[in-house]
Amino acid sequence: MREIIKSSMAYLIAKWLVGALSVLIVAEFLGGFSVSGIYIALIAAFMWGLLSVFIRPLILLITLPINILTFGLFTFLINGALLLFLSTFLNGFEISGFWLATFAAILISIVNWAGNQLIGKISGTDDNVKSYQQ
Repeated sequence: MREIIKSSMAYLIAKWLVGALSVLIVAEFLGGFSVSGIYIALIAAFMWGLLSVFIRPLILLITLPINILTFGLFTFLINGALLLFLSTFLNGFEISGFWLATFAAILISIVNWAGNQLIGKISGTDDNVKSYQQ
């Protein structure tokens, strides 16, 4: 199992599946947040990843002064806004309001972190500490 996950493509797929699973888990426990199925959760996790890579850094840069004033807590609101934005154009991915989206984004991040820690332990890699062998 460890050798399979060590390849970079399998590692990315495993992280994507963890993201989709975290969306499904949070949607199961929060009223007002629903995902119609695993297919929509996979698409949502993929789109959430794209938003986090391309759009979120730009928004964080633009809102840097308020983020500094709030000691980074404004980032939670940005994540909630991005999750709410994602729900506007993805059918089957419904969030009833901004504060619920913010809370869901926090919970998704926590579950996603825990799943990624598990993947890191299984594969023998760690995202925080990279070891380079020559």
